Amino acid sequence: MSLLPVTNSAVRDAPLDIMAEADRTALRQAVKYLEHRSLAMRLSLLFGRQISMVGKLLPAHLSEVVDKTAERAIRMGLAVAMNSLNNETGRDRRGWHKTAAALSGAAGGAFGIASLPIELPISTLLMLRSIASIAKTEGEDLAKTETALACLQVFALGSQDGDEHGQRTSAATEGGYFAMRALLAQSVTEAARFVVERGVVEESAPVMLRFVSQIATRFGLVVSQKVAAQAVPIIGAAGGAAINYAFIDHFQVLARGHFIVRRLERIYGPDVVRAEYDAARRETAGAFA
Repeated sequence: MSLLPVTNSAVRDAPLDIMAEADRTALRQAVKYLEHRSLAMRLSLLFGRQISMVGKLLPAHLSEVVDKTAERAIRMGLAVAMNSLNNETGRDRRGWHKTAAALSGAAGGAFGIASLPIELPISTLLMLRSIASIAKTEGEDLAKTETALACLQVFALGSQDGDEHGQRTSAATEGGYFAMRALLAQSVTEAARFVVERGVVEESAPVMLRFVSQIATRFGLVVSQKVAAQAVPIIGAAGGAAINYAFIDHFQVLARGHFIVRRLERIYGPDVVRAEYDAARRETAGAFA
């Protein structure tokens, strides 16, 4: 009796139930990136513990500048994401992006808060290019609208900073990475559908404004910490460069974790990845408390 060849399409399309050890190791690393790293902690190590709290005490007028500049930066990022991210080569250019961001930060450190409306959009676009390169190395198709929006999502993930005791500062982020993705899920889905159906990005459309606002609000929380650190009188150009280096590294690390998770979800399905992620999160919680 001859056996008919078995087609691989069904097997290939079906998610796997058991995660390979190499992928489980990668996921554990992603958990560390996404749950246990914060810009506030990085800046505290650079300039002292007091920096981590200054961002919460910015004067109202500075907070307004930060919010408006963060929204403008994300709006510019949206335009770039929809039009030119698919030109990224996928080569590891993180070092180059960090150097360019450090130079931008040096100008911010030298000229103070007044340079933020110019410096932040530049830094944001540099970070977005770096995030896109990371996405491509993890198998993402940058020509897809959903992937471009996933790159922008990274700027919202950075708001999951803890306080000086490593505890969450917002009930909205108590569930960590997946809770943040859930908060953004509807606006991301609606924005992607809108762009696909219209074939063009209408930034003034309510659905796009809602997406930009959600990302920018959370991005602004991290920007406030950067601004607070740069506002310290002794920082200067060198300090500004160091702050921006830490700033872009923070989002590069988040991007790596984010796109590792998405790559594994394509292989194993969301349920298997979420179960493994939660298990790894519980294992690492004590080490980073």
